[in-house]
Amino acid sequence: MKPAPFSYFRPASLDEALGLLRTHGDEAKALAGGQSLVPLMNFRLARPRFLVDLNRIEGLSEIRVHDRGVTLGAMVRQREVEQSRSIAERLPILSEAVELVGHPAIRNRGTVGGSLVHADPAAELPLLSIALGASFHIQSVREKRSVAASDFYQGYLATAIAPDELLIGVDLPLPPRGVGWCFTEVARRHGDFAIVAAAVLLGCNDDRKVSFARVALGGVGPVPVRIAEAEQIILGRKPGAELYRRAGDAAAQAVDPLTDIHASSGYRRQLAGVLVRRALNVAERRVGGGH
Repeated sequence: MKPAPFSYFRPASLDEALGLLRTHGDEAKALAGGQSLVPLMNFRLARPRFLVDLNRIEGLSEIRVHDRGVTLGAMVRQREVEQSRSIAERLPILSEAVELVGHPAIRNRGTVGGSLVHADPAAELPLLSIALGASFHIQSVREKRSVAASDFYQGYLATAIAPDELLIGVDLPLPPRGVGWCFTEVARRHGDFAIVAAAVLLGCNDDRKVSFARVALGGVGPVPVRIAEAEQIILGRKPGAELYRRAGDAAAQAVDPLTDIHASSGYRRQLAGVLVRRALNVAERRVGGGH
C-alpha cells in the first residue's frame, strides 16, 4: 500500500515546525519515529496533506534523571530508554514497560512522544504515564502549557493536543524509594499491542502495611485508567495473597471493556483481575529494591 499524496516539510528548528503547524492546522501531521503514523498512512487510514518531520530538530532528545523523576524529550527513542542504566536504577518500571513495546526494530525508531501522542489505550507508555501521574509539556506558537496525564487522554487515539501544538517532553515522577513495581501484559503474540496490561507500584511502611499503592490498567476502555477501588483495598493493610485477590476482583469489577476482534469484554475483565493480582505479588517481592 502507498500513502495518499502529501507535501513533506523537514524543519530545522522547533519554531519552524510550530509555524508550519499553525499554517496548516489539522491538515498537517507531525512525524516522529513513524512507527504508528506511517502504517496508518500506507493503509490510507490517515491522509494528512502536510507532513512535518521532527527528526532534524535539536533539543527534543534529552534524557534527564533527577531527584524528582525522569524527564524525557519527545524525540527520545524507545530503545534509548530501554538501554539507559540510570533509568533502570531510578525508575525500573519504565525499563520494564519499554521492553514490551513492539520489537527492537520498532523501538529503534519509535519515540517516546510518538507513542504517548498516538494514544492507543493498550500501549505501554500511555499506561505508565497514568500510573506515575506524568506531566506532558506542550508548545505552540501561542503558548507553552503542561497537562496532567489524567487530562491528556480523552478517548480512543484522542488527546488534549490541538492541531497547532506539539508534545515537547514528559515528566515522569519517581515513586518513593523502596517501592516495588511490576508492569505486565497479555498479548496475542510477543510484540503485539496488549489485550490487557497492568502497571502496579506498591510500598510498605515500617509496620509492613501498604503505604503507597498505584494500580492502573490499559486495554480495558478508551483510555488507560487508575483503579482507585483496588488501591483503596490495599492501602493500610498487610500485603498478602488474599488482599491481592480482593484487589484483583475489585479491578475486574471497576472496568467495562468492549468486545472486539481480539477478545471479548468478559475475557478482558477476567484478565484485568488476574494481571492485577499477579502484578501485586511481583511488586511485593520487589519492595525495598529486590528483583
